[in-house]
Parts: sequence; C-alpha cells; structure tokens
Amino acid sequence: MSDVRHHFFTAFQTTPALAVASPGRINLIGEHIDYNHGFVLPAAIDKLVQVAIGKRNDGAIHMFAIDLKETIIVQIKDVEPHPIQWVNYVIGVVHQVIDQLASQPNKANNIQNEILNGFNISIQGNIPIGAGLSSSAAVECAVLFALNELYDLQLTKMEMATMAQKAEHDFAGVKCGIMDMFASLFGQKNKVILLDCASLAYQYYPFDLTEYSIVLFDTQIKHALASSEYNTRRIECEQGIQVIQKKYPQVQTWREVSFEQVENCLGSSTRTPVNIYHRCKYVVAEIDRVQAAVVDLTSGNMVAFGKKMYATHEGLSQLYEVSCPELDFLVAAVKDNENVIGARMMGGGFGGCTINIIKKTAVDHIINEVANKYSKQINQPLAVYLTSIEEGTHLIK
Repeated sequence: MSDVRHHFFTAFQTTPALAVASPGRINLIGEHIDYNHGFVLPAAIDKLVQVAIGKRNDGAIHMFAIDLKETIIVQIKDVEPHPIQWVNYVIGVVHQVIDQLASQPNKANNIQNEILNGFNISIQGNIPIGAGLSSSAAVECAVLFALNELYDLQLTKMEMATMAQKAEHDFAGVKCGIMDMFASLFGQKNKVILLDCASLAYQYYPFDLTEYSIVLFDTQIKHALASSEYNTRRIECEQGIQVIQKKYPQVQTWREVSFEQVENCLGSSTRTPVNIYHRCKYVVAEIDRVQAAVVDLTSGNMVAFGKKMYATHEGLSQLYEVSCPELDFLVAAVKDNENVIGARMMGGGFGGCTINIIKKTAVDHIINEVANKYSKQINQPLAVYLTSIEEGTHLIK
C-alpha cells in the first residue's frame, strides 16, 4: 500500500497528527460461536486497513476513502446511519465515543468539545472485501484506535472492542459477536487467541507454521443471503436455548448445554422445527471442538487440529447451513490430499474464503490444481491469498 499519510496531505493540504494500521483476521476454528457465548480461536493477519487522522475546528468529519477515490462529509453533531456503507464504519465508532463521553461526566468536558470540532481522516486497505476477513471490523478498530490516540481518551483495548462491536450493530446493522474486533485489536505475531466469548477471558497460543502455510481460497462470490441469514442464525440459536431453559432453568448459555439436553428438548421426538435443532446441535459440537483443538495445539498435534477444521466445515454446511456450493467444492477439492491437513469455510458464509493449512512444500502445486478445478467446475476465477499471523492494531511509525 502507498503511504496513507501522503494521501491525507494531498486531500486536506495539512499533515496528519498520526496514522494507524489495523489488521483483518482469520478464525482457525469456532465459527458462528462468538455470539453464542462459546470459544473462538482467531488471529490477526498481514492484510490491513490504514488511517491517517487530524483535527478540524468546524464541527465536520471529512472522510476520504483512498481506494474508492470518494470523499464524504458529515456534521459530527448529527451522525446517524449513512446510505453509503463504508461511512457507517467510521461514524458508527464516532457515535460510540460521543456516547461514552456523555455517560462519563467526570471526564474533562474539553475532550468532548474537541471531538465535536471534527476531524479529517483518510482510509485505505488491502483486505479483500467480501472475503470473510473482517475488513469492516478493521476499519472500525483503526478509526477508534486513532481517535483514542488523537484525543487521549484512555480507552482500553477491551473497551474499544466492545464499542466497535456496538457500532457494527447500530450503524452497519449486523448483530455480530465480538470476535472480529477483538482479534484485530489484540492480535500478536505468530499467535492465535483462545477467546472466551462469555467472560471475554483470553489466552495466547503459539501457532507453529514451520512446516505449513495458511492459504485462503476466495470464491469471489457473495450470495445475497449473507447478511440476513447471519441475523437469522442468531435468532434461531436464541429460540433453541429458550426451549432448553424451560426444562433446564439452570442453563444460562450454550456453554452449559449438553448433547443430551439438545436431543431431549429439540430432537426429532419434539415439535421443534428441524432447522433450530440442527443449528443448536452444531453450536454444542463446535464449542467442544474448539476446546479439544487447543489441546491439539498444546501438544503440537497439527494433524489432529486440521481434522477438526474439516469437521467444523461439515457442521457449517450440513447443520448450520451457511455454506454454499462454491465453498463446499473448495473444501472437497483438498480433503483427500495428504498435504492439506485442514480446510473449512471461514466467516459469515454464503461465499467468501476457505482457510487451508497446507504443507509448504506443496503450496504452489495445490494452488494451481485447485484453481484449475474451480475455474472449470464453477466457471469463476479463484483468488488466492497466502497470509501470515501478525500484530494487532497499532500506530504506524
């Protein structure tokens, strides 16, 4: 990427106060589990969003999207959801900051007054859009981190993660869990994060890629169902646990639900719609699978870890029903190859990427083989990204 500060100067004829980089994320295992209070295993990657920022004094926010060559101006006192979606990732976190300051009268009033004076911001990135790598969370975290530095808000990373999540809910309209924002902010080089999405406790685990590479196969397809079905799955899981809680009132979250309880309350002998039964069956299995996968990492058993990725994909495709023919094709294309120890769809589903752990010696051959098969069968070119695990959101020196 070119220097985001240079583009800022070109757009606004002034030098930015600072610049921030915020990464996209991969999730090794634990898909659609963050909003179900389970465990996830994400990591920050080498694909980034960068922002440069500087203060104004006229109450306006001037936003320049470098890659789109688009400038949008809004008044900071009147921020509300915008018809242009990328704008919502910026002003959504601004709204969160203003709300946070208003709820904390002990904070100096001059901070709020400064923010209300507005700012200039330029934004660019190389995270593929629609690939399931959380480009939206990267924008939100970059902007929030920049505002935190610019105005010395003294927000913790955890506060920023929850604020960015709420911005996604309120302004982007996606009722996502906290994983994407958390991974973007908390990422560490060559480490994955076991995040407990109920307590937000977390622990880092080294991810040994001495022999392997992480390769993403991008379908370059995004079916129209993606956003609406994401919210539907969340509702279905909520409906399922409510049924279980009627019989087992001690149950608070999916973490406390057993397979036996799912069968008793939601199985074929009940009147529960089969789709709700399937969603809930997947959630309980995946929560167990993530915890077992961490044991594999601790013992250095990458092959066992990879098998669990394949099992996750099968659950996402057959039970949770968020896959699509293109994603299923890509996983099937590598499943019997001894050089691919694990593969699955990643992200919200209905398109985007599969994540593959491939022996380094076989990467080029497998990429060529899968790309040719995909082109012939799906009649669509395959995009491929080799990625590495890198640091989370940080100032650009």
